[in-house]
Amino acid sequence: MKRLALGLMALATLWTAAVHGAVLGYDDAKHLLLRSGFAPMEAEVQAFSRLSRSQAVDRLLGETRTLAQTPPPDWVDEPRLMLNRLKDLPEEEKKALLRQEIQRGIGLRGWWYQEMLATPSPLTERMTLFWHNHFVSSQQKVKVSQLMYRQNVLLRSQALGNFGTLLHAVAKDPAMIVYLDSVSNRRGQPNENFAREVMELFTLGVGHYTEQDVREAARAFTGWSLDRASGEFRFYPFLHDGEQKTVLGHSGNLDGDDVLDILLAQPATAEFVVTKLWHEFVSPQPDAAEVKRLAAVFRSEHYEIKPVLRALLVSDAFYARENRAALIKSPVELLVGTARQFGVTGLDSRLFALAGRQLGQDLFGPPNVKGWPGGEDWINSTTLLGRKQVMARLFRAEEMPAPASDNGRDARMARRIGRSLDSMVFDAERFFAAFAGSESARRAQAEKLVLAAPATQPSSDGGRLEFVRHLALDPAYQLK
Repeated sequence: MKRLALGLMALATLWTAAVHGAVLGYDDAKHLLLRSGFAPMEAEVQAFSRLSRSQAVDRLLGETRTLAQTPPPDWVDEPRLMLNRLKDLPEEEKKALLRQEIQRGIGLRGWWYQEMLATPSPLTERMTLFWHNHFVSSQQKVKVSQLMYRQNVLLRSQALGNFGTLLHAVAKDPAMIVYLDSVSNRRGQPNENFAREVMELFTLGVGHYTEQDVREAARAFTGWSLDRASGEFRFYPFLHDGEQKTVLGHSGNLDGDDVLDILLAQPATAEFVVTKLWHEFVSPQPDAAEVKRLAAVFRSEHYEIKPVLRALLVSDAFYARENRAALIKSPVELLVGTARQFGVTGLDSRLFALAGRQLGQDLFGPPNVKGWPGGEDWINSTTLLGRKQVMARLFRAEEMPAPASDNGRDARMARRIGRSLDSMVFDAERFFAAFAGSESARRAQAEKLVLAAPATQPSSDGGRLEFVRHLALDPAYQLK
């Protein structure tokens, strides 16, 4: 019976290969899951290794979500703090409210980390993070945590939906209205911030518009603001410039939605977004011909995100040998991927968020309107040392060095992160139970799972914990 079952399984694999194309195999399955998620577990790789490219990508896309499964912080539906009222409050009350928002911001970061750790669809959170770094806004300027939460909900709802729908919604998103100063954009005194960034960073890219286009578009967006009582988007007709405007050759009594549709009609928009997707999922150097091909798919599908992402993830370029281990893990990917792949328990997601900040990626706090540049910018002398210290502490190799001084914010943060890492537990025996065979075979398979490229340092001959620690500290572990 056992021989018959094995034979049937072999026939099923041959049937899959004949109908859907060759199966992925272990290496390609790991590559797909590493790039589209945070870091796969052995069982996930084994399951996907038996699928073809098309089947595997369709499964990933079919499992995506529009809502987080982690319950949000309990304050998200409280009455919102209106920024224009702060100036009228006594100084002590103002400081107390700002301290409250700082604490809520930490909690919000922890909530998102928890969702990334728990989600059944890592691709959903990867794409939500991608759009967070595309449609950038920061709590440092927005200040109101509820607005940042609502923007995160919006990004997730269309993370794999429709780019045009997302663009229109983000333009009216209260956090974006505050961040790019649309609240002060009015007839006779247009503020050009949003008009400029929607062209340069959200759609066309540099070189595809003129300063006159920016000025005219800013006039079209006048009157897009917030309701002072609710904090929701509101259009004020008396603040809108109703005169004729010309944007990218299109003239008329244009409003903000008209301008966004004009931007979506430009071929440069699809190419700009696809290029960013290429940087995120494939390699630092886009293939110009492939970008044009994928952009054509994007436009023909009316900016639906799933078809273009599918076309990218099944492409030969995605699986090309020269594009393996060609990207550097972001701090979020490093932290979440390590916890997920190694089955780490006892996580304090709020302090996990502080570790991400120290490594250079503060969720809800990108450095500027251009977001995190990523790539090699993730690694410098400070952050590389920080990455090694986090891995060493997590796998109990050594204590994180004490700050030079016990005073100051950085020292307090380092102590809090240290306590958080100390509370986490890695069970080496449970991790190795996923592999079969002799001890040497298990270690070889673990190394194959964990590293995107061959190890740069000789394997450790010590115990299992020491072996895993050695892998996590290998430079190849920073790659994907």
